[in-house]
Amino acid sequence: MTPRVPRVPRLSCLRAIMRKLRATVGSGLGKQAAGQERRKKRAPNSSQAKPSVPKAYAGKIFECPGSPADLASQQEEEMLQASVSPYHLFKNRTEITAFRKSLLSWYDREKRDLPWRRQAEDEADLDRRAYAVWVSEVMLQQTQVATVINYYTRWMQKWPTLQHLANASLEEVNQLWAGLGYYSRGRRLQEGARKVVEELGGHMPRTAETLQQLLPGVGRYTAGAIASIAFGQATGVVDGNVVRVLCRVRAIGADPRSTLVSQQLWSLAQQLVDPNRPGDFNQAAMELGATVCTPQRPLCSQCPVQSLCRARQRVEQEQFSASWSLQGSPDVENCTPNTGKCQLCLPSTEPWNHTLGVINFPRKASRRPPREEYSATCVLEQPRALGGARILLVQRPNSGLLAGLWEFPSVTVEPSGQHQCKALLQKLQSWAGPLPATHLQYLGEVSHTFSHIKLTYQVYGLALEGQTPMTTPPGAQWLTREEFYTAAVSTAMKKVFRVYEDYQPGTCKGSKRPQLSSPSSRKKPNRGQQVLDSFFRPHIPTDTPSLNSAAQ
Repeated sequence: MTPRVPRVPRLSCLRAIMRKLRATVGSGLGKQAAGQERRKKRAPNSSQAKPSVPKAYAGKIFECPGSPADLASQQEEEMLQASVSPYHLFKNRTEITAFRKSLLSWYDREKRDLPWRRQAEDEADLDRRAYAVWVSEVMLQQTQVATVINYYTRWMQKWPTLQHLANASLEEVNQLWAGLGYYSRGRRLQEGARKVVEELGGHMPRTAETLQQLLPGVGRYTAGAIASIAFGQATGVVDGNVVRVLCRVRAIGADPRSTLVSQQLWSLAQQLVDPNRPGDFNQAAMELGATVCTPQRPLCSQCPVQSLCRARQRVEQEQFSASWSLQGSPDVENCTPNTGKCQLCLPSTEPWNHTLGVINFPRKASRRPPREEYSATCVLEQPRALGGARILLVQRPNSGLLAGLWEFPSVTVEPSGQHQCKALLQKLQSWAGPLPATHLQYLGEVSHTFSHIKLTYQVYGLALEGQTPMTTPPGAQWLTREEFYTAAVSTAMKKVFRVYEDYQPGTCKGSKRPQLSSPSSRKKPNRGQQVLDSFFRPHIPTDTPSLNSAAQ
């Protein structure tokens, strides 16, 4: 039995539009509908006899469905659109055309000069152009533009084509990616390059659908960005910036991560994308969200589409109502106040907040805090090694957090800190052989937050005597301090090493501080002890250059 679609205002208007569209679709749909009607008469109880339903809102280009899957998908979208108030849609093609024209005119005047845009505009070879866009889009995921620029420039200088990247090693990729975060992105980018070269004849897939289907790590957004910018396919994209723009323009206050809202945003993006300049339009929408329609301080007066923005209209309405004691309000269209809860409006539990203005859209759902984990890690150094001081690094597993990167020997511990010295020493000895336990010194702790984990490192140091080279088992290497800063190490490990450097272990031999200590055994000194410690602490000139300052 077909589920009952909830009634919404203007539903009669939508039905009139649908009847008109059915009459103009053409003989193809008419014949198909007639065939379905005959099948329905032959099998009245068959659940597979589903009528073809065209799209529900005006301005959409219709296509004759060609398979049962197409029919099901079309009917699902029809159901979605029929349950959405027209308030959250664009009225007609004239409004859509005005939106495109205003946004693209603004983009032509105000767009930022970015290296990946120059690369895509100047490159005639489609495969090289798509590769340049691909690299930029992967790097820009969860990372700010200012951070990406230098990484992108170095990457394209080292691997200017897919073939160059396919021939690189994962170690080289991790080394260049170090510090950019979300390291699996670089690994999947190289895997994709190898697949293109080895299996696809060196040619990038030409559509969003095939890009997403064939390339590892390429999702719906990345595929749409590559296809529209590099190949001119008229496909919309939805990233964080576009979500914010669309939610404000159409006053969508529900959680953007929900299935219904996400589908609606992708539908709006596809409806709006300019078929003549799809790549520029998608970049313009992202640029608008990044520079004008920002999360906290939007510049509404500079917005090229402010006249079409329902969030701004709502602000003006609320300001008018607050400034006049008379009944009534300005002639501003509202959503469906008399028909119950709208699934795209602000939730009833979080009504309009006058202090937020347009920032009411979209409302951020509460995020689960990252889980806390603890690790004991040790900087093991040979200060007098032949050829200069060296430190030990070991490689992480090829899967999981920070896969394939190098780190100081570490063990997972409990927050209480009990028994971590013994566990850490056993870990060190598994890599470097017998070690003097009494020289293991606790130096402090640092925290680093990954996407879903807050990891606190209890930092230890151990300096070895003598010049005899230590053994180097597989998966380990001894590096100089200079080599450490250019190796494939994470930002967290650089934080750990700064603690070790700041401690200056070479100057502490005469210190009365215990050589073996742990976080649980160190008590906070009283005020008098703090004064004495400050007085006797060695003075380090602030203008002395160091590797620590160079690394930043």
